[in-house]
Amino acid sequence: MQDGIDSRYAWLRLSVTLALMTIGATGMFVISVAMPAVQADFGIDRSSVSTPYTLLMIGFGIGGILMGRLADRFGVSVPVAIGAFGLGGGFIAAGLAPGIVTFGIVHGILIGLLGTSATFSPLVADTSLWFERRRGLAVAICASGNYLGGAFWPPIVQHFIETVGWRQTYIGIGVMCLLTMLPLSLLLRRRPPGVVKATPTDLGNAAASPVAAAVPSQIGQTGPLRPLGMSPAALQTLLCIAGVACCVAMAMPQVHIVAYCSDLGFGPARGAQMLALMLGFGVISRLASGWISDRIGGLRTLLLGSILQGLALLLFLPFDGLASLYVISALFGLFQGGIVPSYALIIRENFPPSQAGGRVAVVISSTLLGMALGGWMSGAVFDYTGSYHAAFINGVAWNLVNLSIALLLLRRAMRLPGRGLPPVAVAA
Repeated sequence: MQDGIDSRYAWLRLSVTLALMTIGATGMFVISVAMPAVQADFGIDRSSVSTPYTLLMIGFGIGGILMGRLADRFGVSVPVAIGAFGLGGGFIAAGLAPGIVTFGIVHGILIGLLGTSATFSPLVADTSLWFERRRGLAVAICASGNYLGGAFWPPIVQHFIETVGWRQTYIGIGVMCLLTMLPLSLLLRRRPPGVVKATPTDLGNAAASPVAAAVPSQIGQTGPLRPLGMSPAALQTLLCIAGVACCVAMAMPQVHIVAYCSDLGFGPARGAQMLALMLGFGVISRLASGWISDRIGGLRTLLLGSILQGLALLLFLPFDGLASLYVISALFGLFQGGIVPSYALIIRENFPPSQAGGRVAVVISSTLLGMALGGWMSGAVFDYTGSYHAAFINGVAWNLVNLSIALLLLRRAMRLPGRGLPPVAVAA
């Protein structure tokens, strides 16, 4: 079929989602670069200037669930169109904000809840429904847009902040989002073939899905009612806790690397370069992890990423020289990029396709809650201790929580029939 699963149209559609996610990534990464300038303009401390990022990520997480359900019922083009207005209006309003309170509210509601939320989990879930043979790679390519934007935007944003100011930079980004995202959303109006439209009760009752019985047994899955030998709610809860934990750890370098470099005397421009380098290598990591996950499954990919992210965080503790920070930033990006997409694959390996949008959104939203908590917590720890050393240790501790859950789930999977085999592709 020319417009079906694994078709040329599916790959064309993937290129559109990649572009949308790259543009939508502005919501996550612009504030990290603008943080020193905003702090100086409003005359506030580090934890206060970190609060808009926290509100953004909370809104991002809650909005992801809402947008995921909208995508399940009406198709992904609807939430993407909403996201265009959210991001466009949000950046313009933030650029005109008179103080940190308004600035934070705009980030939480417009940029987070209504904007960036539409350009991540709904697009990841939609992509998973258009591929079977190369689902892991396709999801990784889609999710790479987030890091591609992180590599692309920070140097550009930093340049414009230095030349025209952070307010004019925000307004310009808002106009760009409106002009690009709305036309692209129209290209995603077609619904995935063979997927039954989800109902509001689907997320609360896996058995209610008319296609639940069509999901074949996976590695570690005993059926749609007992994924990994536990209830759907138990599995989803554990994945949500793992998502929070991994991203509290992930937030420390991603949110504070620019401020960290400023404190060390290297300047915000160096920090923006390190953030871009970190997220650029994250693209490589996500693509490599997608290729790997097609062979070893989502759970093993999660475990691998968790181990490597913990090792990279530990490297920040003894090394704080300019050259070493560039190297560690690259390693951190290279090691942790595959963690978040692995959750979407675990969901698709263990739940019916009609629930993909909602369930992926819930788990991805937990990772965003982790980023929100980690971004604020790192700033609070800095204000309390006067350095980022304790914040890195805090990140390592949270990473151990994620690692423990990944080990627990993999051990349960290995005890079930079919253990040791790569995941069987699920026809969407």
